[in-house]
Amino acid sequence: MRRRTAVALLASTLASASLLTACGALPESGPDRRTVTVWLMKDSASKDFIDRFTDEFERTHGDLELDVRIQQWTGIGDKVQAALKGPADDAPDVIEVGNTQVAQYVAGDGLLDLTLESMRDWGRDDWLPGLAEPGKYVFRQYGIPWYAANRVVIYRKDLFARAGIKKPPKTREQWLADTRKLDSGGTQGIYLAGQDWYTLAGFIWEEGGELATESDGTWEGALNTPAALRGMDFYRRLQSLGEGPVDADEEHPPQAGVFAKGQVAQIVAVPGLARAVVQANPELEDELGYFPVPGRTAARPGAVFTGGSDLVVPKNTDDRRGAIAVIAALAGAKWQKELARTMDYVPNKTTLAGVVADKEGVAAMAAGAAQGRATPSSPEWAAVEADNPIKDYMTKVLTGSDPAAEAARASRRITETLAVAEE
Repeated sequence: MRRRTAVALLASTLASASLLTACGALPESGPDRRTVTVWLMKDSASKDFIDRFTDEFERTHGDLELDVRIQQWTGIGDKVQAALKGPADDAPDVIEVGNTQVAQYVAGDGLLDLTLESMRDWGRDDWLPGLAEPGKYVFRQYGIPWYAANRVVIYRKDLFARAGIKKPPKTREQWLADTRKLDSGGTQGIYLAGQDWYTLAGFIWEEGGELATESDGTWEGALNTPAALRGMDFYRRLQSLGEGPVDADEEHPPQAGVFAKGQVAQIVAVPGLARAVVQANPELEDELGYFPVPGRTAARPGAVFTGGSDLVVPKNTDDRRGAIAVIAALAGAKWQKELARTMDYVPNKTTLAGVVADKEGVAAMAAGAAQGRATPSSPEWAAVEADNPIKDYMTKVLTGSDPAAEAARASRRITETLAVAEE
């Protein structure tokens, strides 16, 4: 009887171990592990983060191992398109893409529809709109938000104090009033280049306008609507309170270098730009502060352009289950928090913003990201940016041309570019 009991106990133990392994509780080993290939972009995550993620993922998914391959941004569009059309055994299973790039990959019918998992398992309703919206195409979710970054106002605390400004503004009108105070005595109230069209986009969205609108599959430029014109007018008033060039963008010259010279009170930029400012002028290290771009009312920050990345699964993957497991982990709460802390990003959900509350710049970015937007989700929007009529429009308005006439002209160019690109 004892022998039979021992045998039964051993059989039961082996069965339990087998069940646990099938559920992922115990790691498997040996030749049956399947490899999931993941493409991540250079500098999106540190080597330490990738190593820690890989170790835990493989430990908790005993039948899978990861092959993470770092990609360069230069030329990535063509490389991704080739991968989406290539044979399954040579294709990546998960790809990090820019949030505004998703539409062009969907248009080629190359991505897996992840709508079900998004709604059922991944909490889509809490995602940042600036990442979720461009990942969606015709009501289906293809891009899964991974991380976000957006512009805030970086300001000089000492110059604010000297002007008698005790706290950062929370409304656009107060922002204008404070900037007028700062714009005196050899100090620029703000350095805002005349062609910083991403910042303009936020002002337009805050007024309820759009860069372009879609109807029945046809896109049209929308800079000439009353709401969009109000956004441009606010930009004009703010830009005039400094000496930013009207015929150049924020990289010509790089605004970090201008700010570092010590005669500018504010710039609109991602918080990470402060590192370049301090590197050029170490005396400013303790003088820089951050606040979200103000909105029309104090109830919430203003709308901003949200940059960042989404994760996608090629339709030609040969391991759909493994790919979805990777995205579930990378986009899940634990590793979202880890990524935000490690890289100073905004997590993909508004409910996770508290994880960066102790970092002033990232916290300001997270507050703004809740009102974030992305460029129009036309697969052809890149053609507009390549020969950007918005920049020309801004310069014309800032040099005295009629805003309505120039907005109409720029809108026609956008419409024509999208129509030609779609043919």
